[in-house]
Amino acid sequence: MPGLVCGKKKLAESNMEFSNLVQLDMATRSKSNLLLTSQDIDDFHSLILPGLPDDVAKYCLALAPRTDFPVMGGVSKRWRSFMQSKEFITVRKLAGMLEEWLYVLTIDDEGKGIHWEVLDYLGQKHGVLPSMPGPVKTGFGVAVLNGKLLVIAGYSMIDGTGFPSGDVFQYDSCLSRWSKLANMNVARYDFACAEVNGMVYAVGGCGMDGKSLSSVEVYNPDDDKWTLIESLRRPRWGCFACGFEGKLYVMGGRSSFTIGNSKFVDVYNPDRHSWCEMKNGCVMVTAHAVLGKKLFCMEWKNQRKLAIFNPDDNTWKMVPVPVTGSSKIGFRFGTLDEKLLLFSLENGPGYHTLLYDPNAAPGSEWKTSQIKPSGLCLCSVTIKA
Repeated sequence: MPGLVCGKKKLAESNMEFSNLVQLDMATRSKSNLLLTSQDIDDFHSLILPGLPDDVAKYCLALAPRTDFPVMGGVSKRWRSFMQSKEFITVRKLAGMLEEWLYVLTIDDEGKGIHWEVLDYLGQKHGVLPSMPGPVKTGFGVAVLNGKLLVIAGYSMIDGTGFPSGDVFQYDSCLSRWSKLANMNVARYDFACAEVNGMVYAVGGCGMDGKSLSSVEVYNPDDDKWTLIESLRRPRWGCFACGFEGKLYVMGGRSSFTIGNSKFVDVYNPDRHSWCEMKNGCVMVTAHAVLGKKLFCMEWKNQRKLAIFNPDDNTWKMVPVPVTGSSKIGFRFGTLDEKLLLFSLENGPGYHTLLYDPNAAPGSEWKTSQIKPSGLCLCSVTIKA
């Protein structure tokens, strides 16, 4: 695999370059500080790498492998500030250095321990995330924004009392740390959320006293603020969302415990600030993922077929899943390296992760993968950084 070999060689060379840059930076600082005035020292330390223009220095830092990011963040405030910015991901993309890692929320076989763990495309584990601040939640939403993981709202239980939460926490995958973001306007759980055009949308869900919600709000990372926008035409909970071509699609879920509307697809156009709807949705979805320009779903009533949605013509295609046994055994989805991963919800001795490659030759789309979380997968996101 020439591409894989070249990629590993490039990462190894980048690692050496990064080590040399750190040593050079420290040596240059110690020698130069003897000769500079106090004003010169302030200007000198404001540089990302002394002796280099900032655009060149930023490119040099962008060449480092992801495994070095936490150490890099401790070198200086300028390095840390750059690594926290959108620009860092942009420069790494231009340099061809973006690395995809899979962040999997797993639970052990006994159903007690829950944690986020990080896997790469070879299935190698890159550690476990620090525990998220705040009380334990269920029914929360997850989204990826500018190389960061957002864990949004949910249902918390404190001292025997349950309540919906409006808390939002962000995990910086470069610096390996959690931080608190602005609270939502409406506390909610079992809602839909997705990133579209650099914004995160939260749609519907359940609020106080379990009431179904039709409210919608959007998060702008530039001012760390949630803003309420036009509501859905009807309440909707237990739904999911995804973004295609700058529009937000909301599918599945119900409007009440007795009357459903899961066949409807609500579509929001941010440019027009308005909703429209289609009647060609997926029902009772247990797993979903976006891969390329298509949506992959698995329905509760048919967990031996993938339902693939093409937003270009609003059509669905069914693809059989090559497994036997009880159809009650479901899957959770993940995406990595432009392929769909199916993690079984039954962790037996012979369990393997299934891999579906939509770009493979006909008849060879399905394979098994070495990528396997330590426990059962509750949800997963892919972060490029």
